[in-house]
Amino acid sequence: MATPLHAVLARMIRTDGPIGLDRYMALCLSHPAHGYYATRDPLGARGDFVTAPEISQMFGELVGAWAAALLAGFSGSRKPCLVELGPGRGTLMSDALRALRAAGPEFDLHLVETSPVLRALQAERLADAEPVFHDSIASLPEAPLLVVANEFFDALPARQFVRTPRGWCERRVGLSEDGTLAFGLDPEPDPQIAAEASEGAVLTVPSAALAAMRDLARRLARDGGALLAIDYGHDGSGFGDTLQAVRGHAFADPLARPGEADLTVHVDFAALARAAVVEGTGIHGPVPQRDFLLALGLEARAARLKARASAEQAAAIDAAVSRLTDPDPRGMGALFKVLGVSHPALTALPALPSSS
Repeated sequence: MATPLHAVLARMIRTDGPIGLDRYMALCLSHPAHGYYATRDPLGARGDFVTAPEISQMFGELVGAWAAALLAGFSGSRKPCLVELGPGRGTLMSDALRALRAAGPEFDLHLVETSPVLRALQAERLADAEPVFHDSIASLPEAPLLVVANEFFDALPARQFVRTPRGWCERRVGLSEDGTLAFGLDPEPDPQIAAEASEGAVLTVPSAALAAMRDLARRLARDGGALLAIDYGHDGSGFGDTLQAVRGHAFADPLARPGEADLTVHVDFAALARAAVVEGTGIHGPVPQRDFLLALGLEARAARLKARASAEQAAAIDAAVSRLTDPDPRGMGALFKVLGVSHPALTALPALPSSS
């Protein structure tokens, strides 16, 4: 059964021709009437996926402790802004605020969120912090920023190219004879792509993620502050098709039900770091999520929680620690990476090695 967005896409393709993957992802995730994030709360058992903040309060608390350590060192006449990009249900920030309030730094809270469903949940959960909402990074204040981006960059639209005998041809989404969506390629190669690879290789260009990183890095270099990016992906740039759709906690065909599945690509942390360096910022990491959380004291925090927990609660705490730090290449502890970006005067960030 076709989705409402499928009809919109079909009309668009019939009128204007096949569209790039970046345009397809943007419409699937953010169409104002039929987009995935515009129409639902995707998180939790009843949703399609679970993020680290939903697994345990410890994740957000440690991020809050990380932020508090940095905010305590901010100086100047302008009050710093704590910013979260794509805050989900507000779970991470709610947990982080407990640690921040205990530490006592002053800041204003700003949230960048496009989903009306999730924005309503955030406004309710974080009402005491009086958050200021933004539709995009562009409207954030000109002030020192401490930015948290957990599973934000992976959902930004990306372009893909396939190596053919003619060169690198962009992957497009078109219509098959029976009216279903199908992948195809531009007939002419893109002359700006010159990477060496074997025929059939797939190159993902995270166009929106790079643009967002450049914008954030310019602001950090100009106004001060730091960015903490936590996402699943790879340390170095390479080839491979990492586009994936998730629906009902299972992988799905990314073209089957547009607007009803989450679409993401693995984050290219090396590309993000290069984009930030060009804008004059310092780079810290990336490191595996496991190393980051353990360095921040995850095990000690778990022990304190278990000291006043029932046997069942203690087992749940142990299970959360295990899941967040799982060292298997497909586990959260290894697959997820943590990257810090900072004003060059911030030469050290908690739990992250300096790379520049």
